[in-house]
Amino acid sequence: MIAARDAAIRPRLVDRASRIAADVEEIDLGGVGTFVITPRGAPDNERVFLDIHGGGLIMGGGDLCRAMGVSTAARVHARTWAIDYRMPPDHPYPTPLDDCLAAYRALLRDHRPESIVVGGGSAGGNLAAALVLRARDEGLPMPAAVVLLTPELDLTESGDSFQTNLGVDTVQTDSLMPANLLYAAGHDLSDPYLSPLFGDFSAGFPPTLLATGTRDIFLSNTVRMHRALRAVGGSAELHVLEAAPHGGFFGSAPEDRELEREVRRFIHTQWALSL
Repeated sequence: MIAARDAAIRPRLVDRASRIAADVEEIDLGGVGTFVITPRGAPDNERVFLDIHGGGLIMGGGDLCRAMGVSTAARVHARTWAIDYRMPPDHPYPTPLDDCLAAYRALLRDHRPESIVVGGGSAGGNLAAALVLRARDEGLPMPAAVVLLTPELDLTESGDSFQTNLGVDTVQTDSLMPANLLYAAGHDLSDPYLSPLFGDFSAGFPPTLLATGTRDIFLSNTVRMHRALRAVGGSAELHVLEAAPHGGFFGSAPEDRELEREVRRFIHTQWALSL
């Protein structure tokens, strides 16, 4: 099933990436594959966007991780590390999160935390938020900012839009609970490292940009995360695209380009404030 779904989205993702001028190097971080992507014309400095790909916690590895990373690097106009984290069924939780943390630790060896922004979309948003929570809890310095695009932050699927947008979202057309349970491997789905929405943000969390759409099944995830961060005085901005399903319009609509500009503005503003 995973192979079939990867095959269905591969042509579109690979074609988009092939039209982007970028240099790509593949490195190994103790068994964790990572693509280091530098878009042509990007500033030659230490700033890095740590990109965690989506795919329902089970899809999007290998060449798809590379293709999505190239697209992200073009969007943020900065050097990007795209983590090819291991996934279920062979590698359930906590392995994927461990791999993301390993990549973040590797970045910290040669980069100031203020030069790093962490981000991801969908399942990648889950891992990006969980990575920051776990890094904080383990005493690691925080990145300059976090970007969460239509993030899957609640594996318990308790939010309103899991019901109200079911059948309205034309991209995510059903519950992801089977994949959530496969990923969790018997762990409590409400654990903050599995469902970051339930984390303790009073202990600190970097400035965060969140984006979703009015037809996104993860609308509640995104809105509730924004409120949770704001409730403790955190810096968070929320962008909701009219009529957008999960993942937006895949670059085909003006709203996508507007959001890309907002994401780039946010990232480069946070870097300017931090350095």
